Amino acid sequence: MNDPLKSLREIRFSIENNFKILSIERIIYEFNKILLDKNPSKGIFFYYKIGLLKIILPELINIKGIKKIQKHKHKDNFYHTLKVVDNISNYSNNLWLKWAALLHDIGKYLTKKYISNIGWTFYSHELIGAKMIYSIFKRLKLHKKKNIKYIKNIIKYSSRPITLISYLTTDSSIKKLLVNMGNSIEDLILLCKSDITTQNFLKKKQFKQKLDFFKKKIKKIEEKKNKQKFFFPLSGDNIMNILNINSCKEIGILKKLLKKAIIKGIIPNDFNKASLFIKKKGKSMLKIKLKIK
Repeated sequence: MNDPLKSLREIRFSIENNFKILSIERIIYEFNKILLDKNPSKGIFFYYKIGLLKIILPELINIKGIKKIQKHKHKDNFYHTLKVVDNISNYSNNLWLKWAALLHDIGKYLTKKYISNIGWTFYSHELIGAKMIYSIFKRLKLHKKKNIKYIKNIIKYSSRPITLISYLTTDSSIKKLLVNMGNSIEDLILLCKSDITTQNFLKKKQFKQKLDFFKKKIKKIEEKKNKQKFFFPLSGDNIMNILNINSCKEIGILKKLLKKAIIKGIIPNDFNKASLFIKKKGKSMLKIKLKIK
């Protein structure tokens, strides 16, 4: 069995000697394992207690602490961050999303400002934080460009969904965010959800309801976009050839039925499957037409 005290001494000795024994790659390898845990905050706090966090991620130490002027004070953003990382671990085990959660507030150290009668502000901390990511990952020797780009994007837009939570928000504002986020929009929403660390149950519930509403708006926009992008597998001429009929109003009706069936997932958007669907529906429709005549 490993001696825990011996392990602690080795870590302390390594810190005192500026990683001459432990390489930064090895330290980050172990740190990533901590981030992938169900409760990463325990391991991260341990790194903080032994002084290792101050060396590898001083940006997190910089946001630690509470300042109060008159009746105004801000929360301890370090402990808030630990809660956010734990929260996001309940929804996802994506290592890079957890890195984004860990670093999402680092820009607050450089943007913190006290304004009389308003209190503490951290305007544009997301933009500043996103700009800091490249140098941090270079220092930690986490060089993959796609991971850096992903984390920068998540942090840059981390407050955007909250500002767009409104019944009056236009579709164009949400579309712009969707373009910027691409396939990462779900991860961004998970971060926003995890960022709600208030102990006020009512506030927490309201925020989550608003985020759910925001997700519904996104879904409607995407459905509308998919409908606009719809391509028919069959043309009007194809339908006339399949049914051996001339141009008539029934072709328009059949095209609508076909589109509806494809959008609902009843049949795939495929020429052969669509042809079979048209044969079946067309024959039934034309029989009814003949009976009426």
